[in-house]
Amino acid sequence: MRFLLYDAITGIDKGRFISGTKTFSLSDECFRGHFSRRAVVPGVLLVEAMAQVLGWLIIYSHDFKLSAVMSLIEEVSVPAQLRPGFKAEIRGEMLSTSARDSLGTAKVTVDGQLVASLGRIIYVHAPAPDPEKLRTLFRYYSGL
Repeated sequence: MRFLLYDAITGIDKGRFISGTKTFSLSDECFRGHFSRRAVVPGVLLVEAMAQVLGWLIIYSHDFKLSAVMSLIEEVSVPAQLRPGFKAEIRGEMLSTSARDSLGTAKVTVDGQLVASLGRIIYVHAPAPDPEKLRTLFRYYSGL
């Protein structure tokens, strides 16, 4: 099973920032049978959503010639009791990049309120075996 933790990419500026959205609804597969009383959005899903969106910015900024693999996160803030039924706005910013790795930061807001953030996220780069396939996947998964 594949968990794509964003619905669409809503903006991208090569080498600078990316934004996207994800609606967390009670019908999402990750909530089925997991909670006995009240479903809450696991913080790790918000971390993964930020990582996926920011990863695409890195791949896009390097013209789809590499894959970005999350290797370190620091200064993580996620909510303890965020219930499904909201639309998250995800924004990632690239702070630096080289041939070997990239450094970024990301945040999630709901109705303009900050609900989660990654102070620092590092990705290592691996050569992309098929840059054209990555480009096609980006178009398909991002809605752009």
